[in-house]
Amino acid sequence: MGRIFIWVVMVGIFLCCSFEVGLCNSDVPPPLPLVPLPTAKQLKWQQREMVMFLHFGMNTFTNREWGTGKENPQWFNPKGLDTNQWAKVAKEAGFSLVILTTKHHDGFCLWPSKYTNHSVKSSPWKDGKGDVVKDLSVAAQGQGVDFGVYLSPWDRYEPFYGKELQYNEFYLGQLQELLTKYGPISEVWFDGAKGDNTTMTYLFSKWFALVRELQISANIFSDAGPDIRWVGDENGTAGSTFWSTINGSSLKIGEASIEGYLNTGDPYGTDWIPGECDVSIRPGWFWHPEEKPKRLSKLLDIYYNSVGRNCVLLLNVPPNTTGLISAEDVERLMEFTNAINTIFSVDLAASTSITANSVRGEAFAPANVLDTDLWTYWAPKDHKNRRTTNWICLESKEAMEFNVVRIQEAVGLGQRVMKYGVYAFGVDGKKRMLVSNGTTIGYKKLDRLKKPVKAYKVMLVIWKCRGEVPLISSFGLHFDPFYRGE
Repeated sequence: MGRIFIWVVMVGIFLCCSFEVGLCNSDVPPPLPLVPLPTAKQLKWQQREMVMFLHFGMNTFTNREWGTGKENPQWFNPKGLDTNQWAKVAKEAGFSLVILTTKHHDGFCLWPSKYTNHSVKSSPWKDGKGDVVKDLSVAAQGQGVDFGVYLSPWDRYEPFYGKELQYNEFYLGQLQELLTKYGPISEVWFDGAKGDNTTMTYLFSKWFALVRELQISANIFSDAGPDIRWVGDENGTAGSTFWSTINGSSLKIGEASIEGYLNTGDPYGTDWIPGECDVSIRPGWFWHPEEKPKRLSKLLDIYYNSVGRNCVLLLNVPPNTTGLISAEDVERLMEFTNAINTIFSVDLAASTSITANSVRGEAFAPANVLDTDLWTYWAPKDHKNRRTTNWICLESKEAMEFNVVRIQEAVGLGQRVMKYGVYAFGVDGKKRMLVSNGTTIGYKKLDRLKKPVKAYKVMLVIWKCRGEVPLISSFGLHFDPFYRGE
């Protein structure tokens, strides 16, 4: 009888311990997402970080930025055109998507549109049988690069322009050609350009609906989205505060009054419409023989002010009259890409030990910030007091010398951080020094320091955020040898 009692007691203890262990090892669920959220295609686009724009057309041969619509198609004759070179340059320079100006404001089409004779079919290039759009779509696919198109809404050649019904039907016809004949389209780029002396209403809602129907995976860019928005300037600079959220319903494409709003976004915006910073590698958008590409230092400034401010960089690289990307532009592009790789290929945080003020659960450990996966992140415990300061700290046995701080949020669950600071410990004999601070983080925030810092310990402090807690997917330290400070 005694042995039976002992056996029952032992089994009971075992079951209780197993139950307790099960509770301890059970997964803590992730925090609730903070809507609005990005779609899968928006998140894929954001992770590209850089997209290449290719301005090429009649303006290339007239040495103009805006054509008149009176250009002779006979002037278009790029005898050495090689779209394989364009795609290869894009691939080697780290661009996973290229967008072509299929038609600019002069109305000349780079494909043989059946709706107009003002196109490559009336040019001497390939005896009128060429198709730049097809050539580039095939070349891009061959290089594993995605393809996008820009179709100017303003057409200074088309006689229907200014007549709302006729022109919108004409435009939709051309748009349909582009969306059905050239394979998958990853981005369709719209702007609101129009003539000053012409009253013209663009039926954007119908244009966007056609894109949704024919290219469901394509992101649509315009001033107001619906998938990607302009940042209000053409110099590649987003606001130092930049929210991917914005109230899309209150925006009207082509209105200059919204540019400031576009450049910062809205922490309480109802729509997830992230920003794309468009800028050219040269002073102009089209190739001009007297112009030169921007210096490396300028391109790096642009990178930090776009990708480093929660946006995607849309860098224009215009082919020349031969039909090639110029050698000096290729050289500068490769220099730019190599510089980025040099800066970010080494993360000084990779070998550090990490602590935090609190942890939601094992799945949300501080060490998650050392990988590049947006879906693994550090999450502190929920706090009843929303004013609680959350922090995460990197500590190294050897001094870390850095001048770039990289921070990323788990934006798949929403954008949250509203105010943060980064402290370095043991710098210049000081116990603690604030080396950078800011407002928004988003997909990626890159803070360049005025001068390099050596520290054994670096702490990210989140002072204010939307939602219960911040979700930090990555926290890194880098050294930029190209930066000379302010």
